[in-house]
Amino acid sequence: MAVTTKATIASFGGKLFKLAHNASNTQCEMNFNLYMPPQATTNPLHKVPLLIYLSGLTCTGDNCAEKGFFQHGASKHGIAVLYPDTSPRGLKIAGEDDSYDFGAGAGFYVDATVEPWSSGYKMYSYITSELPKAVFSFSNQIDPSRVSITGHSMGGHGALTLFLKNPGMFKSCSAFAPVSNPLKAPWGEKAFKGYFGEKDWQTKGKEHDATELVKSWKGDLDILIDVGTGDNFYKQGQLLPENFAKAAKEAGVDSMLNIRYQPDYDHSYYTMASFADDHVDHAAKYLFA
Repeated sequence: MAVTTKATIASFGGKLFKLAHNASNTQCEMNFNLYMPPQATTNPLHKVPLLIYLSGLTCTGDNCAEKGFFQHGASKHGIAVLYPDTSPRGLKIAGEDDSYDFGAGAGFYVDATVEPWSSGYKMYSYITSELPKAVFSFSNQIDPSRVSITGHSMGGHGALTLFLKNPGMFKSCSAFAPVSNPLKAPWGEKAFKGYFGEKDWQTKGKEHDATELVKSWKGDLDILIDVGTGDNFYKQGQLLPENFAKAAKEAGVDSMLNIRYQPDYDHSYYTMASFADDHVDHAAKYLFA
């Protein structure tokens, strides 16, 4: 589980580390970025909480680290930020690189159950277990008891479902333009059919659909979600935040759910950069509670 440092970049008073390790879940070397805030880089005895940011389709761990401006709010609060990749790379599976919304860059944060994908496409296990262990071994300044999660698009789906499937694992959750009901969305249907098979995609898909998972949630659900009204994928029915809101309301857990429809904002990193501080603030409320 040795982690290799490929680069160190100064950012907002702290350091952005470009890292890699050989992962057993994904059967390949995985690259990721880790931002350590100035509170940690200037004091080797200071421990900081961690915010995991899950990226969307086609992205790597570089996109948000370079364009999302999460380091700004993280440096203010003293929060480390982890930017993982979105899938295994270079497994040489037939069809792996054929489309932007399945295979490489599109792991959908699930563990595939059908061949050939089941041998390496296990992003659920990678994000919830193997990668955090690698990060905690890389830096003993990160507090493993204080971890929050956020994400964008496919990564917003990942943030919501990992949070809802694992009560207590994460202190808080937020999302940008999440694929909120993948069983009803073209992206989700394609991913679930591919990773779970034509026979089981709906049954197993329910286990990774935020709209289905929220129906059995117990207790308060303080989740911040931002969706741009100018987002073409929202208009095309890929995101379906209304379905998630309806399910949360019917389950009686919507009193603290905050879905903000931002006028004219699109699906890009311009939107995330505009509201990143709000999402870091949301995480900080729980990470420092």
